[in-house]
Amino acid sequence: MARMITSVLARDLATLGRVGEDTSSESVLRGLTTTLARGVPGCSGGSAELWRDDRVLVSGSHSELIMLVEGEREIGEGPSIEARNTRQRVVIGDVLRDRRWARYSGLATRWGVRSVLLLPIEVAPVLLVVGLYGVRPGAFTAQAAAPLAEMLSEQVGVAMANMWDFDEVRTDAAQMQEALAGRAIIDQAKGIIMKSSGCSSEAAFEELRRVSQHHQVKVADLARLLVEEHQRKQR
Repeated sequence: MARMITSVLARDLATLGRVGEDTSSESVLRGLTTTLARGVPGCSGGSAELWRDDRVLVSGSHSELIMLVEGEREIGEGPSIEARNTRQRVVIGDVLRDRRWARYSGLATRWGVRSVLLLPIEVAPVLLVVGLYGVRPGAFTAQAAAPLAEMLSEQVGVAMANMWDFDEVRTDAAQMQEALAGRAIIDQAKGIIMKSSGCSSEAAFEELRRVSQHHQVKVADLARLLVEEHQRKQR
């Protein structure tokens, strides 16, 4: 194959960087694998392994390819393991003729796979191992894989960075919302103490803090218990 990058592939890869409320690592990987299966000539399916330390998230355009990737890890040999360990691209022109991983060849042919291309992409702090699979021999060549690997590194890097930035914003917003909710419940508890004892706002808060330290609970949690108890008594 002389050319693996098409205009459709370039367009669809660029959309991976768009994030929204439903964006996650799973959705990015799923989008990547289906884009490869749809946009790369000769590619019948794709897989993606997102490694962070010894933890991995696996996705695939087809469930059979997820089973192939997981089966490879079970037997302890194969192209994706090689790509992960060496950080180098791995090409299998024909799994029936390749002699490097005999047991992997048996797994691949079971699912109708004849040619394989594995591309390791480092997006610190993770490693992404992208797999392309063809049902015919010779679907991929090392020469044609180089520009595809470069494009994937750029586009996937952008997508992952955007997702992580968006996650950080969502986390900050959730923490702020939680802090505001905690402040509101503390104000309610202070009001209850002020009404029952006739003390100032500052003294009510000091009483909450003193009791929370004595019982080793957070001020907000103690305030919530006090408000709930007060509401029960009123009912």
